[in-house]
Amino acid sequence: MLGAILGDMIGAPYEFDRGGKTKDFPLFIDESQFTDDSVMTIAVAEALLGTMGKSDDDIKTALVDSMQKWGKKYPNAGYGCMFSQWLTTKNPKPYGSFGNGSAMRVSAVGWLYDDIETTRHIAKLTAEVTHNHPEGIKGAEAIASAIFLARNGKSKAEIKDYIIKEFDYDLSRTCDEIRPVYHHVESCQETVPEAITAFLEGQDFEDVIRTAVSLGGDCDTLTCISGSIAEAFYGIPEELTDEGLHRISSDLRAVINEFYMHISRK
Repeated sequence: MLGAILGDMIGAPYEFDRGGKTKDFPLFIDESQFTDDSVMTIAVAEALLGTMGKSDDDIKTALVDSMQKWGKKYPNAGYGCMFSQWLTTKNPKPYGSFGNGSAMRVSAVGWLYDDIETTRHIAKLTAEVTHNHPEGIKGAEAIASAIFLARNGKSKAEIKDYIIKEFDYDLSRTCDEIRPVYHHVESCQETVPEAITAFLEGQDFEDVIRTAVSLGGDCDTLTCISGSIAEAFYGIPEELTDEGLHRISSDLRAVINEFYMHISRK
């Protein structure tokens, strides 16, 4: 989960191609701060930690409650228009979104469950409370699956093959082919395969982050997604962990600590 948060922080200053589409940039600057991607990642993690073994309805209720709670605590984190309305609506309903928000907040799912079937099912639930379009659900399931496979020792080739077979994403392009024409887009369809490709090409955690940022576009979310998989595959260097935790609020950090304590006991 921290890989997603670091990706969000590091990518945020370079969104809208402000990073010059290069891998050569400072990882942390004054503007390297968490956004809605991190807030919702933590909200989902908190909801799932509190509903282990409970019913689908209980999980969905907890997801809504947690996402609205944290969204109200951090109202200026950069939410999209429709999601902002959802956050403040009594008894909110899903609104058919296929935005990349379902994929950027799902990382906890890839760590919390013991088989890929359950992982995919819970990922679907986390998407459905807002992003109940098939592409929104598909994006969440694909990223949770990639994290699950990575943390269970699968190779990049195995992860790639699974994602292509199960989700039919086009992973044939290289980042060098994607980069020149990539632009700011917020759909799962044009974020998830690019984020996975950045993970597949990266040589270590930091290189995955740099590669994702270099694609440009909505690169806080793109890099959040790439970083979530990279953490499961490579782990995170201690100095980056320390810097990320230093830059996040204590209330959010408490959920992060609870999450890692839980998975360390698994």
